[in-house]
Amino acid sequence: MKATVEIPGPVLRRAKSLAAAEGLSLQQLFIEAIEQRIRERSKPGKKITPSWMKAVGGLSHLKDENRRILQIIEEACERVDPKG
Repeated sequence: MKATVEIPGPVLRRAKSLAAAEGLSLQQLFIEAIEQRIRERSKPGKKITPSWMKAVGGLSHLKDENRRILQIIEEACERVDPKG
């Protein structure tokens, strides 16, 4: 199967250099690198967390603060319009 991938120039030059130094074709170097990455990510017990979730999860300490703010807003609205 063929795929087209855009690789930044400096990365491609380093990859070509490494492939040549190891006596591999560029294709074989890429295949080995991808296979290694897949093996590392597939280890039993290893949980993969997408980077966007790490960022969102990094805000979990604000959950209590958000709850406090919502309570203040709810109390203020109750004073303005007690009937809801």
